[in-house]
Amino acid sequence: MVNGDDNPSSQKYGVPLYGAAWVPPSAAVVVNGDTAAESETPAPPTVKPHVVLAGGGGEGHSGIRNSLLLSSVEVESNSLSDQPVSELGTGSDLPYRIAVHPGGEGIICSFPKSCRWFEWDLNTETDEHTLSLKSSDNALEQLEDVGQQLAMTFNSEGSLLAVGGEDGKLRVFKWPAMESTLSEDNAHPSVKDLDFSPDGKFLVSLGGGPGRIWNVATSTSVASLPRQNDEILGFCRFSRATDIDQVLYITAMRDRGGSIVKWNTSTWKRISSTHVSRDPISAFNVSPDGKLLAIGTIQGDIFIMSSARMRVLTVVKKAHLGLVTALAFSLDSRALVSASLDSSARVTLIKDKKENGNGLWIIALLILLLALAVYYAKSIELFPLKP
Repeated sequence: MVNGDDNPSSQKYGVPLYGAAWVPPSAAVVVNGDTAAESETPAPPTVKPHVVLAGGGGEGHSGIRNSLLLSSVEVESNSLSDQPVSELGTGSDLPYRIAVHPGGEGIICSFPKSCRWFEWDLNTETDEHTLSLKSSDNALEQLEDVGQQLAMTFNSEGSLLAVGGEDGKLRVFKWPAMESTLSEDNAHPSVKDLDFSPDGKFLVSLGGGPGRIWNVATSTSVASLPRQNDEILGFCRFSRATDIDQVLYITAMRDRGGSIVKWNTSTWKRISSTHVSRDPISAFNVSPDGKLLAIGTIQGDIFIMSSARMRVLTVVKKAHLGLVTALAFSLDSRALVSASLDSSARVTLIKDKKENGNGLWIIALLILLLALAVYYAKSIELFPLKP
């Protein structure tokens, strides 16, 4: 669908969107390698950056299709393609959550009853190569007829897959063998979010009540993250640093709005809490370089924050007309893609606040030097006040 808005950074695609992620550059490498191996011809040139979107109208007769969409991104002009470069219909099944394999192998998508695996494909029919998705022959038997999975994530190496269900069950598998390493029936009333620590040692889970920390090696729960003052814990992400400064971020909803709570990853105690928005937080993520946090609200606003100072750097009011359902940073942390129930996707470029600050200091210094020069000139009567 062509977006009626003149802003090329935001496009509407005709379906309510629930998931969004950047396609890793390695996806094209994987596909190119397979193509070259089969045809013994040189691999095609590198493709543009792509984002993958998931959404639809669900079951019934709404007339709204269920699809996985791929759109290309022009980072230089900060624009999304006005039409999807590829679309894969999923019939009557609504694609709700997606997790992209960090090694570029493909994506896993949750549907109302099961999860399915999809692989990247490359369109070389035109001079401008684009990626697409295709159904995989690799059936995930361990995730068939398991009900709606609300959270899915790979560890940074892509060797483990964690999924959490609406029924409260938490599962962790070795990838791609799909050997079970953890199966907890009552991890939460309903598992809402999951994240692996960058070093792969821990997994955090949220879903009603306190959060839980799991030791990946022993597949046991090692800590509980209690709530305070009837707050509701929403989303969780580890910081992307692998040093002693690693922390855990968890969004929390209180009477005065949405906040971000920082936790120490050694003691699992609270460090601080920062109020961000009067509105509930509906999406959250951390940049790959660990320097930025992104928050989306039910009013369609987007906040980009400094993780070091926990200060808001950028606010995009009404980035979407509906609640923000997903946020994802590009691999280089220079761009943020967001998705919404209003059928829109948006790319927001990250401005370098440090450079802007240096520019202001230079301007201020030039003004000061000019004022001193004028004062000195007047003092020696080179420019007398009166003729």
